[in-house]
Amino acid sequence: MTLHRVSLAACPPQPWRNGGGTTRELLAWPQAADWRLRVSVADIQSDGPFSPFPGVDRWFAVIEGAGVVLALPSGEHVLTPVDEPVAFGGEAAPECRLLQGATRDLNLMVQRTAGRGRLTRADAGMTLGGRPRWRGFYAAEPALLDCGGVAEPVLAGTLVWSDDGGAAPWAVRQASRAWLMTLEDR
Repeated sequence: MTLHRVSLAACPPQPWRNGGGTTRELLAWPQAADWRLRVSVADIQSDGPFSPFPGVDRWFAVIEGAGVVLALPSGEHVLTPVDEPVAFGGEAAPECRLLQGATRDLNLMVQRTAGRGRLTRADAGMTLGGRPRWRGFYAAEPALLDCGGVAEPVLAGTLVWSDDGGAAPWAVRQASRAWLMTLEDR
C-alpha cells in the first residue's frame, strides 16, 4: 500500500470569489486540471453563500470554531465541531451563517460520475475495510492510524491518502479530531 501525505501548512490559501474566506486545497485527485475528488480546508471569515458546484456531491465538517448554520434545500442545519459532516449536492450553494466568529472546515467534493464518496468522523477503534478506489484520513490534531498492521503517526493538519485499492484495512488507533473519507464505485 502506498501512502501519500500532504500538510495543510504546505498548501497556500486561495481567496474565495465572494471574499468570505480562504481555501487550502489539500488534494485534487487524480490531477488538478480534471479532478474527480477534491479535499480542502476552508477558513470562513464572514456569512455568505457557498460557490455552486453542479454535478458534485459535497461533504462539510466544522473542525474549529463555534460552528455554522447552513441553509440547505432540506432546511437549516446547525453544524459544530462535534457534529457528523453534512452531505449535500453542489448545486445547492447554501447560505452559510457563522454562529460565533470564524470557523475552519473540512470539505470533500466528489464528481458524481466518479463514484460514491463519504466523509465521517474518525474515532479511536474505527476500522475502514473493503477495497475503496480512494481513501483518506485527515487529522486536525495528532493521531495514529494503523494501515495494514503498520502504525502511521499522523501530524496535526495532515491528510494521508491512498489510491491503490489495497485490501489492507485502516484502523484508527488514536484520534480526537479526525475524519475518514472514501471514494467507491457506484
